[in-house]
Amino acid sequence: MVMLSIGGGVIGLRVLSVVMGMFLVLMGVDKLEWLMDSSFLIWQLDQWRELTSGPSRWYLETVARPGAPLFARLVPLAELIFGTALVAGLRVRLIAAIALAMILNFHFASGIIFTAGYLTNGYGPPVIGSLLALTLSGRNLPWSVQRS
Repeated sequence: MVMLSIGGGVIGLRVLSVVMGMFLVLMGVDKLEWLMDSSFLIWQLDQWRELTSGPSRWYLETVARPGAPLFARLVPLAELIFGTALVAGLRVRLIAAIALAMILNFHFASGIIFTAGYLTNGYGPPVIGSLLALTLSGRNLPWSVQRS
């Protein structure tokens, strides 16, 4: 029996990979309109700029806002690709690490990462913790396209 020879921990990580993959795919689908019109992202960045200060505001003004036309195309595509890879079990550790960096980038830019409310935000610790767990332990997961 396959179930008996595979530890529950790796099965849990495989389930986590699928769930986080579906989360990223749905986040990417939500942003498909960005591919044709970067004004959606620009509006969001402008909203964050009004609410932030310090390093987040500097980042928004010098990196995110000027790069918005490019990021508006990259983000939905990255979320769709990373999500699909996590569902399929393709290079889980690498994909989870890159997705983690991308999501932390959003959290930093929005400034939410510097607030106490971040700890109760559903997009905060649950997503960060899940991707970090997959980054650290997502090797050789069962039922994956690629096992390394």
